[in-house]
Amino acid sequence: MTENVLTLIAAPAFGQSERVVLDVASEALRRLGADLEAIDWLAPEIAVDLPFGGLDPEQAESAVRVALRRRLGDLPVDIVGQRTEGRRKRLLVADMESTVIANEMLDELADLLGLGNRVAELTARAMNGDIDFVEALRERVRLLRGFPASVLDDAARRIRINSGAAALVATMRAHDATTALVSGGFRAFTGRVREALGFDLDIANDLEIEGMQLAGTVREPILGREAKLAALTTLATERGIALAETIAVGDGANDLPMLEAAGLGVAFHAKPRVVERARHRIDHADLRALLYVQGYRAGEVRDGTPD
Repeated sequence: MTENVLTLIAAPAFGQSERVVLDVASEALRRLGADLEAIDWLAPEIAVDLPFGGLDPEQAESAVRVALRRRLGDLPVDIVGQRTEGRRKRLLVADMESTVIANEMLDELADLLGLGNRVAELTARAMNGDIDFVEALRERVRLLRGFPASVLDDAARRIRINSGAAALVATMRAHDATTALVSGGFRAFTGRVREALGFDLDIANDLEIEGMQLAGTVREPILGREAKLAALTTLATERGIALAETIAVGDGANDLPMLEAAGLGVAFHAKPRVVERARHRIDHADLRALLYVQGYRAGEVRDGTPD
């Protein structure tokens, strides 16, 4: 087995650029002294492995990204370099909002209640790491005080599952991996997404309700960036899984600690500050990319619940 592998994933497909992309990537690796083996298509015209040795995977990923940008501009191709051994992971920990689903659910609540601009600005700043996540959450939730709790059901009907999420969960579970949804959002929504997609468990915050109204508070302790990291390490320990055998995915600054600790941490269509710091990233493809990165082939991918 070759020491390392570089996976290229096109969104939606390589098409006529296929040969050029592979030639540019291969030449970039050879220029740095890599020993290349035959390419291996995981999904025709969509995902391909370039096995190689003699070069650090992180340097290989960076070199190919730079080479492709210089030659082909902003071509929608994602690139992940890693060691081949232990590539398939036994535990998936996924952020929910703007990762597994397209929404930010506090923003959806705010929109329904006429608070959209005030809440959305705080959400954007918190997700980019400009302000403290926990304090921003408390401040946003205080604005909900006194509104009917039934608005949670109204907001839940707006949930939009991101493409590839069902396939990611179904395929990993079919291969005996544990899948967990871990969110700084609310259990009122994570529970629904867990059931819809088949996650093994969900971990999130609880909005407090007084009578039939939102209390404007969150049950303590509030789950934030350190809680997501703790969830990753605790779940791995409880199941006898080494951190090297885990994959974490998220888009916001509060996801960074778990992305950095996981064996494979992936920033998915992430905020600028997260892209700067994350070891791996998927900028173009959908969540099926996380399967190809683990070496799953198109024929192994389960459809799961319809996207």
